[in-house]
Amino acid sequence: MTLDLGATAPELDLPPYDRSGIEVGIVHLGVGGFHRAHQALAVDELLRRGGAREWGICGVGLLPGDAAMRDALRAQDGLYTLVTKHADGRLDARVVGSLVEYLFAPDDPEVVLERLADPATRIVSLTITEGGYNFDQVTGEFDATAPDVVADARPGATPTTVFGYVVEALARRRSRGLPPFTVMSCDNVQGNGERARTVFSAFAALRDPELGRWVHDAVAFPGSMVDRITPVTTDDDRRLVRDRLGVADRWPVVAEPYFQWVLEDRFPLGRPAFEHAGVQLVEDVEPYELMKLRLLNVSHQAIAYFGWLSGYRYAHEAMADPVVASFVRAFMDHEATPTLRPVPGVDLETYKATLVERFANPAVRDTLARLCAESSDRIPKWLVPMVHEQLRAGGDVFRSAAVVASWARYAEGVDEQGRPIEVVDRLADELVPLARSQRDDPVAFLRNPALFGSLVDEPRFVEAYLDALGSLHRAGAHATLAALL
Repeated sequence: MTLDLGATAPELDLPPYDRSGIEVGIVHLGVGGFHRAHQALAVDELLRRGGAREWGICGVGLLPGDAAMRDALRAQDGLYTLVTKHADGRLDARVVGSLVEYLFAPDDPEVVLERLADPATRIVSLTITEGGYNFDQVTGEFDATAPDVVADARPGATPTTVFGYVVEALARRRSRGLPPFTVMSCDNVQGNGERARTVFSAFAALRDPELGRWVHDAVAFPGSMVDRITPVTTDDDRRLVRDRLGVADRWPVVAEPYFQWVLEDRFPLGRPAFEHAGVQLVEDVEPYELMKLRLLNVSHQAIAYFGWLSGYRYAHEAMADPVVASFVRAFMDHEATPTLRPVPGVDLETYKATLVERFANPAVRDTLARLCAESSDRIPKWLVPMVHEQLRAGGDVFRSAAVVASWARYAEGVDEQGRPIEVVDRLADELVPLARSQRDDPVAFLRNPALFGSLVDEPRFVEAYLDALGSLHRAGAHATLAALL
């Protein structure tokens, strides 16, 4: 079967290249909307230019929930529609053909392992979410006690985790005299390349200390910064693709026009000519990464909880409110920007103005529910380190404290009208009771070193946090924002 293109609209950009004979050179773990709007798009662009035919992508799903992606992509021969939504209502649409294979690991783990161990596989890329790296938020150390990690580290275990699959495949290549593939993290994790090196070599050392040293020293882990707002696909998106473009697509992808990928150029076995697909190749990605994490990702958290508690459900709705928009821009200017180093080739004032425009794009319909989800994997990694830097430098932290307080208020699971909030977080069972106890114990939520480290012992931060939390309880989110301005 393949994608049902029917009587497609003339504006739909179909692959102009022959997909037969494209070889797999990249295995991607964690195929979701973002990968298909970003890395897969870059390879598709190179294929359209007549290159990259040895760099086709094999997608791999590791989790039980990935069965739905398996079914959708296999029914469509890996093809899918990518719709770019402009703020003025214009659409750009293309069918992407770079995903030439999809494997669902629970179906046949051995097939996945041999695809990874195949000499043709030279890059293994990852979008496994911030929480997928399994490290302690405070110490940064790999959590070797997680039950699935313990199970995968046993001799002869059939893998279930990303660590088990990648390390077993690397061990097979080593035993066969093959060079290791490059592991390319594309997740919003600060220092994602070095973080990946740390966690994968730590897991390998659980199996064999010598293997751990080899993974650490012999495998390339380039860092990257990736950026494109890609909301969850809705049934409305499917109808749009069907009715306006004439495509019956089980799982299309929608995204904003903006695309950025900054990538460290460390690929011992080669790479696609990404520079011809709008990718910026650099020696050191850290300045770009910090810029994005602290201006875009943390600003998303500044919008998310205050916006939801103020009654909004989409990012563009919240940003249309001058109080929310002013708070977000003040946060960027006074608390995030002072922690950044100069970013080569980037004017930060222009970048921040562009972010405000992107957040306000009504066509993308980025949900606040998406931005509020899995906060325990976001706030500790993105915001808390920035707060510590500002405290050391004597800079403002009251806006950051208010963002944490808004998360704590949101995590109570009840909005200002008494309606339930679905708190989507891997730690929800722990966080919701803590948040609900904070009306009697106002620092209960902060008293969690795994999430906040020593912030509860920082008087300047705690004072601002308590002021914001008290105002959220007394006056509500919108009045709290207005007072902060």
